[in-house]
Amino acid sequence: MIFYSIRHLTKFVYERPVSESVMEVRMHPRSDSNQRCLTFSLSVSPRCRVFSYRDHLGNNVHHFDIPGQHQQLVIIAESLVEYHPLSEIPRFLSPHAWTELDAMVREGDYWEMLLPSEFAQSTPALEELAAELDVVRRDDPLMLLIELNHQLYDLFSYAPRTTRADSPIDEALNSRQGVCQDFAHIMIALVRKLGIPCRYVSGYLHHRREDHDRSVSDASHAWVEALLPQLGWVGFDPTNALVAGDRHIRTALGRDYADVPPTKGIFLGRTGSHMYVAVQVTAFDEPPALDRELPIPEDWSTLVEKAQAPPAPAEPLLQLQQAQQQQ
Repeated sequence: MIFYSIRHLTKFVYERPVSESVMEVRMHPRSDSNQRCLTFSLSVSPRCRVFSYRDHLGNNVHHFDIPGQHQQLVIIAESLVEYHPLSEIPRFLSPHAWTELDAMVREGDYWEMLLPSEFAQSTPALEELAAELDVVRRDDPLMLLIELNHQLYDLFSYAPRTTRADSPIDEALNSRQGVCQDFAHIMIALVRKLGIPCRYVSGYLHHRREDHDRSVSDASHAWVEALLPQLGWVGFDPTNALVAGDRHIRTALGRDYADVPPTKGIFLGRTGSHMYVAVQVTAFDEPPALDRELPIPEDWSTLVEKAQAPPAPAEPLLQLQQAQQQQ
């Protein structure tokens, strides 16, 4: 058993004061399968009342409205997760795995994870990639997905800030570079073409020096889960060529990023904004005592990452808030 302490800081700084901010946050780790969220707290400055609910996929969602004038917005999410390591998956499935998979799909309700979605849909560039990688039904579903996971890792370069949170799939396909969000969308679109239900996973990856991960340690992470016979939902991380395991902490599940951004909101005012993000994930053998009175750590100034340049002032009064791209 492993315990993870997670702290996720998001800071919006506005060039001029805004009169209202409305925000939706998905940073509360899930309690399902092999992980359980023991504690969670969300701190918001300026102070406000925070409401919460669960969406139809069981994701924990918090939302709030700050009606007064302010020039910055700070959100700190802190959680403690108990994690039970998964059993090691086999190297291959039974000879009848494709038939078993089709039977599972016919008997279950997986249509949302089979149809194209906003960021995971077929394009001419995706079709070319599918032909290049020979993405067709062969071997068994597990062997094919493991191979595809490694192919995407080898073919695409990890390059932060080369795409945006709202980048279409073709930007990464054409440049052959991007971040975890892009690689997850590409893999989802390819896997769904095979008739395999596939979903987007938003969460965190615990980084250790010996693992040599490509993804950065000071941001949230994203990967995919595919439905397989005999195994259920299995996670694949094409950013790091990993089968999701002990270090992957799930926060939210959806069709793609559009369903599960860590932050999503709007503000009232004609101004540009800067967004800064910092994440700390720490592993423990025993559950740590969390201090609820801790302020924003001063040393986080060295961890904070500017996600994208401030947008130009907009003409409409209601402007879309910057979203966090998952790295």
